[in-house]
Amino acid sequence: MSWNDPNVRKYPDTIALKIPGYAHLYEMTDRLITAQLEAQARTQTADPNVLIIGAGGGQELITFGGQHAAWSFTAVDPSERMLDLARQRVAQAGIRSKISFVTGTLEGLPGELLQELFQEQPKEQSGKQIEESHAEPIYDAATCLLVLHFLLSMESKRALLQQISARLKPGAPFCLASINGNPQEAAFSIQMQAWKRHMLDQGIPLEDWERFAASIGRESDPVSNTAIQGMLVDAGFTHITRYFGAFLVNAWLAVKGGESTHDKG
Repeated sequence: MSWNDPNVRKYPDTIALKIPGYAHLYEMTDRLITAQLEAQARTQTADPNVLIIGAGGGQELITFGGQHAAWSFTAVDPSERMLDLARQRVAQAGIRSKISFVTGTLEGLPGELLQELFQEQPKEQSGKQIEESHAEPIYDAATCLLVLHFLLSMESKRALLQQISARLKPGAPFCLASINGNPQEAAFSIQMQAWKRHMLDQGIPLEDWERFAASIGRESDPVSNTAIQGMLVDAGFTHITRYFGAFLVNAWLAVKGGESTHDKG
C-alpha cells in the first residue's frame, strides 16, 4: 500500500496488532534516550532537540512528547498523509512539545533548517555565517524506527545512517528498529510462519498478511543483524546494543562517536 493512500489513517491501529510489544518498543526507546541524555546532562546547554526519521503516524511524538514537554522535535517523513496523521494524533493528545514537521527526506532537511535560521537571525548577519553555524551537528538524539527495511539497497541504508550520524552531536543516542534476517534461510521462514499466526490471531485479515509476505524482497529489503551493526559502526556509532526483538523486528541503541565534554569526565 502506498504511504499516500487514504487508508494509511488505519496505520496506528493495525501496526500495533501486527508487532508484538509495539507500544513497549517506543516506551523502551524513550527510556533509553532519556537515560543517555541524563548521563550527558553536564554537556547540555539547552533542552534536547530530537530528530525523528519516519515520523508519520506520530507514535514517537505521542510517546516522547507525552513525557518530555521541554523537548523539541524535527519530524521527517516523505508522506504528507502520514504526517497529517501525526499532526492529528499530536493535537488530540494535547502534546505541547515544539514540533517541526518536514515533508520529504533527510537530504532536504538542511534547506528547511537554513530557511528557519535565516528567519530567526538578525538581518545584519550574513548568509555565509548562517551556513557556517549550520555546519555543526544540531541534534541531541535521533530515532529511525521501522523505516530502514524499506530502503531497497545496502547503499541507500548506509547513506541514511551516515546522514543521521552527520546531524548528531557527539555522545547523542540513536535508536534504530527494522525488520531483519535473510529471506533465503529456513530460520526466516519459521519466524514468518509464527508471525503469520500472531497477526491472524490479532484479527489481521489473511489478505493483509499475504500482501505483507509478498512485499518482502520487493517493497522491503531485510538484512542481517550483523549487517546492521556493521553499518552503524561505519556511520560512526559506538556502544551498539540490541534492546528489543519481536519475530523479525529488532531494535538497537547506538551512541554517536566523537569527543564531548562528558567523555572527558
